[in-house]
Amino acid sequence: MIPGLANRRRFADLSEQEVLALAISSEEDDARIYRQYAEHLRAEYPSSAAVFEGMAAEEDHHRQSLIARHQARFGDVIPLIRREHVAGFYARKPIWLTKNLPLETIRAEAEAMEREAGKFYTLAAQRTSDAATRKLLGDLAAAEMGHETKATQLEAKHLPEETKEEEDRAAHRQFILTWVQPGLAGLMDGSVSTLAPIFATAFATQDTWTTFLVGLAASVGAGISMGFTEAAHDDGVISGRGSPVKRGFASGIMTTVGGLGHALPYLIPDFWTATVIAMIVVFVELWAIAWIQNRYMETPFMRAVMQVVLGGALVFAAGVLIGGG
Repeated sequence: MIPGLANRRRFADLSEQEVLALAISSEEDDARIYRQYAEHLRAEYPSSAAVFEGMAAEEDHHRQSLIARHQARFGDVIPLIRREHVAGFYARKPIWLTKNLPLETIRAEAEAMEREAGKFYTLAAQRTSDAATRKLLGDLAAAEMGHETKATQLEAKHLPEETKEEEDRAAHRQFILTWVQPGLAGLMDGSVSTLAPIFATAFATQDTWTTFLVGLAASVGAGISMGFTEAAHDDGVISGRGSPVKRGFASGIMTTVGGLGHALPYLIPDFWTATVIAMIVVFVELWAIAWIQNRYMETPFMRAVMQVVLGGALVFAAGVLIGGG
């Protein structure tokens, strides 16, 4: 028996009262999720926050209607049954896993919530042979499907196209400032600054294992240094660059990756095979950085090539000359 599933009931075994109670608790949970989304977005995206507040209010309305129906049919005592008590019932991600998601992803999560609920109730209604239960589940499916229409109406009211585009631009800019910019700086530093020590060691010793150890130490050390520097020098409050922890991780990890790219080939015992592969990796790394600069930072491509490829080639040449001399 799989732990955690033994005490979960099948949907087909629920009574009509329990199905109604399940719908009530689900509507209540979804309203809370929408309000959490609204609270998370309120400071930066007030129009989108207003949309989610409206969706939460709509969930409240459906919950109140369901409670009224339960009182009319079964009385005031509502059974305690939630989504996690029913096997196969659609699940919601914990709100703490989604609170740091970008705006577009939150919108997609909300759309998925409505689709999942509507689809579940529709399929459940098709599986039951009891007329009253079938009608009940059909009503719930119609209510959930109707939420998408309501969401569209709320967006038209609170989030006109120009406002949505403005919020999307702001979200994209925040993504660039928090993740792409520090990550790109780390990748450039890790790829370029480790070229000289790695290739100097390679040509000085022609020992692949020693070269790998030097490359590993240089990459990890540079990653730790860049990560702490990025996190410590700007808390993001005034600059608006976002969480220093996120930026520190982005910078530190990409710095390490940039250095390891041309250190890992030296795990190959043959010196010249490892060196040729490392040179190919360096070539790919530098052109990839130039492309990222052009794609996300809007740096003219030829300028990016001059800054990264030419600079990296000079550092590479310095390492080879020092090691070979």
